[in-house]
Amino acid sequence: MTIDEPDKLRVLGWQSGDPLLPRKAFVIGLLDNQSHLVTIDLESGRVETHEISSGSGYPMLTMEDVAAAVDAAVSYPGLEVSAAARGLSVANLSCISPSPGWFGPEEEGKRLLKVLCYSKQGTPNFYMRPLEGLVMTVDVDRREVIKFSDTGRGIPIPGGANTDYRFHPGNDPPEMNPINPISMEQPQGPSFTVTDGHLVEWANWEFHLKADQRAGFIVSRVVVRDSETGDRRSVMYKGFPSELFVPYMDVDEAWYFKSYMDAGEFGMGATAMPLVPLNDCPRNAHYMDGVFVSADGRPFIQPNMICLFERYAGDSAWRHTELTVSAELREARAKVTLVARMASSVGNYDYTIDWEFQTDGLIKITVALSGMLMVKATVHDNMNQIENQEETGPMVSENVIGVVHDHFITFHLDMDVDGPNNTFVKVNLVKEENLEGKTPRKSYLKPVRHVAKTEEDARVKLSLYNPSEFHVVNPSRRSRLGNPSGYKVVPEANAASLLDHSDPPQLRSAFTNNQIWVTPYNRSEQWAGGLLTYQSHGDDTLDVWSHRNREIEDKDVVLWYTLGFHHVPCQEDFPIMPTVAASFQLKPVNFFDRNPILRAHPVFEKDLPVCRPSESASAM
Repeated sequence: MTIDEPDKLRVLGWQSGDPLLPRKAFVIGLLDNQSHLVTIDLESGRVETHEISSGSGYPMLTMEDVAAAVDAAVSYPGLEVSAAARGLSVANLSCISPSPGWFGPEEEGKRLLKVLCYSKQGTPNFYMRPLEGLVMTVDVDRREVIKFSDTGRGIPIPGGANTDYRFHPGNDPPEMNPINPISMEQPQGPSFTVTDGHLVEWANWEFHLKADQRAGFIVSRVVVRDSETGDRRSVMYKGFPSELFVPYMDVDEAWYFKSYMDAGEFGMGATAMPLVPLNDCPRNAHYMDGVFVSADGRPFIQPNMICLFERYAGDSAWRHTELTVSAELREARAKVTLVARMASSVGNYDYTIDWEFQTDGLIKITVALSGMLMVKATVHDNMNQIENQEETGPMVSENVIGVVHDHFITFHLDMDVDGPNNTFVKVNLVKEENLEGKTPRKSYLKPVRHVAKTEEDARVKLSLYNPSEFHVVNPSRRSRLGNPSGYKVVPEANAASLLDHSDPPQLRSAFTNNQIWVTPYNRSEQWAGGLLTYQSHGDDTLDVWSHRNREIEDKDVVLWYTLGFHHVPCQEDFPIMPTVAASFQLKPVNFFDRNPILRAHPVFEKDLPVCRPSESASAM
């Protein structure tokens, strides 16, 4: 159950002091294997709409579903026999329940979960000790195992030595010099305010921030104050991670189905754990809770799942030293940004998502991956024993294969640059030859603008050798020089899905076929993998919507951007994975008449307290 948001035009027209808009709830209920979509007016308590979904797919799994599936698996007699054959008892096992994807008609008509088990003897990091080849398929509604596959009894369980990741003060001293504690202090307190629990104001920015059970958190009603006029100007109506797709590259019976869609199957907010102060977020952070709904309709609180803080790492937002004048001219402005952060623990992987706002009008969105690998046990304990690249990934420890896999995160970005009606423009960098030969130069690059008139025009596959900029502009709002007001999406490191388009996992996640899509705004098109993602067939995805090829020029449009990672594991990813991050930016382009940093104040020594180590610390 979520809040059914009011119509966008009504929200945009609402002003503080106006009567509140009607409050409604949107409920997805599961009854007799059918998904019921219900809208309820919360003032009257009446059902306004009721529809039974006719498409494929089921709602997100609940924690009750997961617990029931694991209970059914651990009580299955075959598991006890299989564990005993490996020298274990069921009490020594920790079992998890990954989603099964969808692979054909035999999976129709029932909600399924796959259950995998690991040895937890000697370590909390059970992910490093799989019972390879053991998979139980559970009918979630009947609470019973309907398929038991055990093909790996001859494969040893990897050892647990040196896999414990817990910190204890009595641990052996680390083989590295310790780092002294570090913290950013704000003697006058933070520069941001949070009103009514959700409305954030900082520097020249204002936006609404709320937790969401599926997306994690949603940033909305983003406006920036023009540093020249003081006007509040809209940038984005709504932005959030719409879907995550994680396919593993192994076709064995125990691996082929591992092609997870974490937002639509489990929920990024539902799996968001409390952030760890001083380690996830700095001392100056402000924390927000999420209020969600359990399977029986009761509310529950996900505490401290979002943090908001100002970041300063000694970087400059702008600097210049001029040596050509008689006296040295030296100017710099400190780069202080505002970060909204959450972290979701979806099984073995942890995803940290940052929205970072800068005073020059730029928004940087970063996804960081950490946690533990999902590994495959092998009979080999050295790469020299492996012939002809027979394994689906490199060895990361004795008897442990790190299976190659991908991560794709697709963001829904409802851009409203100076208003709802926007246009998507590709600014292609085209090589021109200097044919006339007036100078020694042979070639140069020239920007050529192409206005996307339909959805097909706007699809983008990134290429280093066909470079472009990607602008969302308001053709009705011009700068003093006549340029349309705009923001551009700036890709950084990225990866594309290489799976066959007819492969069932790729059919379901066809939203990763391009890195950029642009669609006309439609309030029913928010989830790139479809509203009902679990065991869906790919019949309600961004790819399906976009193939209607609707007009998008000078319309209320949504930009979709997919950030990707190819992960070929290595030994440094074992037994825990260091954080790997990638970003993209939303950057103003002819939005301001001049750089807003011109209005920024420098920091002086007198503005800060003098902090020195204590005498005892200095003597150490």
